[in-house]
Amino acid sequence: MKVYLDNAATTRLDPAVLEEMLPYLTEHYGNPSSIHSYGRKAKSAIEKTRKVVAKYLNASTSEIFFTGSGTEASNMIIKGAVKDMGIERIISSPIEHHCVLHSVETVEKGGVKIDHVKLDSEGHVDYNHLEELLKGSVSKTLVSLMHANNEIGTLLNLQLVSGLCQTYGAFFHSDTVQTIGYFPLDLQQTKIHFLSGSAHKFHGPKGVGFVYINSEVNIKPLLDGGAQERNMRAGTENVFGIAGLGKALELSVEKMTDNRAYISELKRYMVEQLKSQLPGVKFNGDTTEEGSNYKVLSVSLPPNKNAELTLFNLDIAGIAASGGSACTSGSEKGSHVLEAINADPGRKAIRFSFSKFNTRSEIDYAVGVLAKMFAPVAEKASAD
Repeated sequence: MKVYLDNAATTRLDPAVLEEMLPYLTEHYGNPSSIHSYGRKAKSAIEKTRKVVAKYLNASTSEIFFTGSGTEASNMIIKGAVKDMGIERIISSPIEHHCVLHSVETVEKGGVKIDHVKLDSEGHVDYNHLEELLKGSVSKTLVSLMHANNEIGTLLNLQLVSGLCQTYGAFFHSDTVQTIGYFPLDLQQTKIHFLSGSAHKFHGPKGVGFVYINSEVNIKPLLDGGAQERNMRAGTENVFGIAGLGKALELSVEKMTDNRAYISELKRYMVEQLKSQLPGVKFNGDTTEEGSNYKVLSVSLPPNKNAELTLFNLDIAGIAASGGSACTSGSEKGSHVLEAINADPGRKAIRFSFSKFNTRSEIDYAVGVLAKMFAPVAEKASAD
């Protein structure tokens, strides 16, 4: 049996998205910067998707720019804010995605002051500490905090952080790569200056994303070149990828309520089954529906001498999962996220992440395989 439970790393391309993309790989191959009919057809696909993204965010189409990835978007935002807006201080957290952490480290070398907000044991931001940091700021400040952590799923209260930033005159950037298409976002109700998305996280193609830049702020392009994306992102646009992004987001928004209910139930079911069949199992981050991303579950397995082989053995059994972020899965270093929340270093952590394509029977199979792997530990835990 083949079971894919690594949807936080990437998602299966929805067949309807592929269908939307195919014409732009075959017959509609014009350069969108060309003025002839071939170019106009390609350009119309880009603008159609721009409208889809803007409608979802309740933003203006002039505030949406397409990129090659969420990583590019965060780099553009952080480095552009420092270079073009005079940001002198960034408030972030130690559990951000590496595209944010490393961008912050880069600008720190240039003299930008960096402060990290305190976190609790589930990875929640200490909002009182965030306010203290903002209250004491005399510099032009950017707050950069992700909406949902990609390894443990813990959610940020966007409304609260937005309010604090407005009260103290700070700019707000949120990495929303893991939540675009899964949670409603209304930027007229919740003011955020910058956010980012990536199509392959919500059943779209890889290699295409977008950045939202509030019209009140002004940053310059990260890339120099042509006048594409209204002079904000040089280079011929990935037309078929952008068309796929638009269709994937359209489908995600259309079925958001149903998908959330279905995926949330899968996650609840896996938690219940793991507790039942794997005594001593623990979970990292907030596992409640209100406080976490419903598609992510970080599991700390009982201590076992063979625990380091868990991912390998799961793969042999046909189960795809992750040890944390896919961007660091090949690294010898442990998870910076788990280290920051003081997770038990003696336990192997596995991230399972779900999608609308998963089933209960797949959960049963995955839990059954894990239970067999850890059977001696489970028996000993029961005896104790």
